[in-house]
Amino acid sequence: MHGEYKVQGGKLVVVDLELRDSRIADVQIAGDFFLEPAEALDDIRGAVEGLPAASDVEQIAAAIRAALRPAAALIGFSAEAVAIAVRRALGSRGGWRDYDWQIIDTPPLSPAMHLALDEVLAQEVAAGRRGPMLRFWEWERPAIIIGAFQSLRNEVDLDAASALGVEVVRRVTGGGAMLAEPGNSVTYSLYAPGDLVRDMTFADSYAFLDAWVLQALISLGIDAFYKPLNDISSAKGKIGGAAQKRFSGGTVLHHVTMAYDMDAEKMVKVLRIGREKLSDKGTVSAVKRVDPLRSQTGLPREAVIRRMRETFVSLHGGVAGRITAEEHAAAEKLAAEKFSSGAWLRHVP
Repeated sequence: MHGEYKVQGGKLVVVDLELRDSRIADVQIAGDFFLEPAEALDDIRGAVEGLPAASDVEQIAAAIRAALRPAAALIGFSAEAVAIAVRRALGSRGGWRDYDWQIIDTPPLSPAMHLALDEVLAQEVAAGRRGPMLRFWEWERPAIIIGAFQSLRNEVDLDAASALGVEVVRRVTGGGAMLAEPGNSVTYSLYAPGDLVRDMTFADSYAFLDAWVLQALISLGIDAFYKPLNDISSAKGKIGGAAQKRFSGGTVLHHVTMAYDMDAEKMVKVLRIGREKLSDKGTVSAVKRVDPLRSQTGLPREAVIRRMRETFVSLHGGVAGRITAEEHAAAEKLAAEKFSSGAWLRHVP
């Protein structure tokens, strides 16, 4: 039984094993990682040997950490990386091309409608009525989208937003507030089966699900990389951020907004960006934190999105899809009853 795991920004871990009486046996661990002292590899093998086949990633990683000699240094990998490779050897996690992806381009819609579509489509995938999808958004009007657990009054200057014609909505995923405007943002959602990220940590799943985007941006000449937990960045600044929510069966809603262009002064006026967050990001100015795709590529927004779509298809496959009339109607109802309601927006005042 064979399993592999490539650490995002790190090294490859390869595990081969057998099962005897529902326990792990004959463990072999290899890879292009670094490990000191070399004898620590025996510690790792010994920790995994004999574990119940039902052990999860956390249990396997804990056993490895407990068995490692105090001076051991794992470079380019971790106990969790080995544990994920072990679980992959034991299981049958699907790859991207094991699924029939649909790619959907939506017309300009209201912020509430986009958020409702995310929930409806994720639920459709979770229920098995839909295969996985990649959906590109078009914004009908400017919006501030705050995270599910953020304080409305702490994050948004509501008077400034109203004066500038910026709608304020709350999404179902966590993370921070963002400003999105028609023509100035590139937003997409993935509705992915849980098996695609099974046995991954949440942190690893972020980088894994956006790896294709990094490849697309690099092909456009951007020095793009992932900055944990959920930022797509470059040497010139942050490009965008991701957020996730897990639905029944592990189905993942993973959506990203990247800045194509931006009105930095408007962003500072409508968002109350705290000094502590700015300090944590290593900057002194909210304006300087983001470096948009337009300035880094010189390309029209449509060309950037086209390259993203082409890269996804070349790596993972995919055909054009559409939103059904039933899904659209369900989203309209949810947009009106939930995402446009004051109760939802202000549930964290």
